[in-house]
Amino acid sequence: MRCRQFLTGLSRRTMLQNSACGFGQLALAGLAADSSGVFAGSAPSDLPSYGASGQTASVPLPHFAARAKRVLFLFMWGGPSHVDLFDYKPRLNEFAGREVTPEAFGGKQAPGGKILGSPFQFRQHGEGGVWISELFPELSRHADRMCVVRSLHTDGSAHGEALLNLHTGKASLVRPSVGAWISYGLGNENDNLPAFITISPPRGHGGVQNYGNAFLPARHQATAIGSAEIPVSKAGVTNIVNPKLDRATQQKQLQLIQHLNREHLQQSQSDQGIEGLIAGYELAFRMQSAVPQIMSLNDETQSTLDLYGIGQDRTDNFGRQCLLARRFAEKGVRYLQVSTDYTWDHHTKNNDGLRKECSQVDRPIAGLLTDLAQRGLLDDTLVIWGAEFGRTPTAENNDGRNHHPQAFTMWMAGGGVKGGYTYGSTDDFGFFPSENPVHMHDLHATLLHALGLDHLRLTYRHAGR
Repeated sequence: MRCRQFLTGLSRRTMLQNSACGFGQLALAGLAADSSGVFAGSAPSDLPSYGASGQTASVPLPHFAARAKRVLFLFMWGGPSHVDLFDYKPRLNEFAGREVTPEAFGGKQAPGGKILGSPFQFRQHGEGGVWISELFPELSRHADRMCVVRSLHTDGSAHGEALLNLHTGKASLVRPSVGAWISYGLGNENDNLPAFITISPPRGHGGVQNYGNAFLPARHQATAIGSAEIPVSKAGVTNIVNPKLDRATQQKQLQLIQHLNREHLQQSQSDQGIEGLIAGYELAFRMQSAVPQIMSLNDETQSTLDLYGIGQDRTDNFGRQCLLARRFAEKGVRYLQVSTDYTWDHHTKNNDGLRKECSQVDRPIAGLLTDLAQRGLLDDTLVIWGAEFGRTPTAENNDGRNHHPQAFTMWMAGGGVKGGYTYGSTDDFGFFPSENPVHMHDLHATLLHALGLDHLRLTYRHAGR
């Protein structure tokens, strides 16, 4: 950390009490101390344990009765084509190759170019008759668990802007991510784990801001496990262990941190920055034993591994991500995100790309839904599948599809969702919503409502506002 000013006239004690750099160095060195005799498996007894909203409670109450306890978001980075997967448009093939004119859509500015047909067969599945492409044979068996929203629309046609809108609701200003708001509003069910975990998150297109806390206290930012560019089997949570010091030295340093923190809080009454740092270090200490146990899949049966496609080249990585998400979910994590690599951006070879990507996620997602249901977790877990936008019904580079924020599809399952149901619709080609349009902000409000949170009452005072 680079300090931009030199402090003069400070005693050694005052310097330590007021220096975030000093606390960080000392606390990071103390993270590897054994819990026996220090924390006893929880927060230090002589330090306050801070939950959501700065309260001294781990689980604040929601605004009203919730339908779900947690959210599990399956993020398909790049933007899959809605008209090839969930929004059946037979007229695409009928009008394939014809030029699009604005007059055909009541003067709306539809993307130019020629209509690109879809080679994929659609069928209605389940008692609700949900249309699903042949590219999802395993997922289609869960049609009666799914609510397919076909009338999403968002702001911004570039990936970076659209990702920030998806994750934070705003691209032009730095805002907390949805997961951070949920952590702030509800806290966590497990004091040994973060409330918000993102598995294999994107590094680009907004990066950390997509799972950041912005002006909320730092403890509400997500804990990242790896990144989208590396296999999750090689990933972990960084900087929670310091192997360079022996246990006795680490315990002494941690005790010093406790003492300094207590004195600082007594003098200043409140210092959110220091409180956030110390709460984070305490959590990191407790995570040392909890996270490796969850990350290890050695206690899973072979049938469970097979259910997720683990051990098969095509499905192994995403299968591991989904299984890790289930393991964290059953341990009480409030908000989980699982991300694919940046592979759904099919400006060329859309059909080949979709065949490849869908074959990598179909079985793991179906396995996740099955596993959650069998363990009794699906009823109170809201599973969401989607991306930053959809793809154009017109062709790009002959066989690709361009970005399309004007209309796209997401689906939800579990957590009080009405299964076997399709909400909203688009025009005959999938250009624009034609019934029950759902803006990204509406989706965020719906998500919060499922958790018992009123988005109009979930507020945080910042910078005098």
